[in-house]
Amino acid sequence: MNLRIPGPTPLPPEVREALQTQMINHRGRVFGQIIGEVTEGLKHFFQTENDLLILTGSGTGVMEAAIVNTLSPGEKVLSVSIGNFGDRFASMAAKFGVDVTKLQIPAGHAAQADAVAQALDADPGITTVLVTHNETSTGTTNPLESIARVVKQRGKLLIVDGISSVGSIDLKTDEWGCDVVLSGSQKGWMVPPGLAFASVSPFAWERHAQAKLPRVYWDFSDAKRYLEHGETPWTPAVSIFFGLQVALRMMREEGREEIFARHGRVAQRCRDRAVEMGLKLFADPHHASNTVTAFYTPEGMDSRPLANMLEDEYDTVIALGQGAYTNTSLRIGHLGWVDEHDIDLTMDSLEKVLSRATAKG
Repeated sequence: MNLRIPGPTPLPPEVREALQTQMINHRGRVFGQIIGEVTEGLKHFFQTENDLLILTGSGTGVMEAAIVNTLSPGEKVLSVSIGNFGDRFASMAAKFGVDVTKLQIPAGHAAQADAVAQALDADPGITTVLVTHNETSTGTTNPLESIARVVKQRGKLLIVDGISSVGSIDLKTDEWGCDVVLSGSQKGWMVPPGLAFASVSPFAWERHAQAKLPRVYWDFSDAKRYLEHGETPWTPAVSIFFGLQVALRMMREEGREEIFARHGRVAQRCRDRAVEMGLKLFADPHHASNTVTAFYTPEGMDSRPLANMLEDEYDTVIALGQGAYTNTSLRIGHLGWVDEHDIDLTMDSLEKVLSRATAKG
């Protein structure tokens, strides 16, 4: 199968083999060595010297963890949303009783630093900013460096959903001043869903000490305390640790900058092919994502039958659009274990499907 969705992503053979490893004692020395190695590997790709915590859960789980570990009921938060996952972050915070001000950006466009600055200046009581670095629902990447600059100039806590960007797109956690950065194993890390990652700055730890939202399973303090002796507070997804150890070794061998460059080349190849086929790209080209490309289906064509035909006849799986654009757009994931050949196979098959659908129409 040619799996080209924004996650889960394909697994290299070496990772699949590692996943078959027999279980070990998750309170033993071998697991302690593994969690130590992968934690340092993740810190390299997060570009951070901050604490790096590994939780067993999904990307959405670690988003909740970021909220409950740093915020209190009634606290004022600015949520910057450029799509469905930004909306999810805002909704989650609101459900915990956080006072959310939402900066809503039209789909396909990125947030601009001056708009974030204006929203913060309009309400000095805001303590925290939630922002999605890479919005997979629209294939758009926010200019995080400039956004982070205005947030930190005002002394606010910055929580970044980097779930579909870290490890694939440049995100300089420490240099840009990102306090909490999140990611998930099923994205550019080339392993199955089930592990979630959070880097936590000293300022975030200060806020954690004051936060009053309830937390048990997601408590960062417990995760940090257990990590000090090579464990997790709760039973971890041991097999995924085996796979992650191998995947990170592969990534270190390729090189961080080389990985970013490869994702850039692959993304540009995908966008160029889509334009050649007469498809309208969803995202502003100045902020198009290097991990997922979204495009509108030709007028009058429902996306679901096209995706089904692609899967049934060419064993190629791409993603539907999300929300209001479910039936009018499609998305191609190109992160993790991917190269230009994979994109050519995908786009060749898509071109055939579209040609037949047009002829039928």
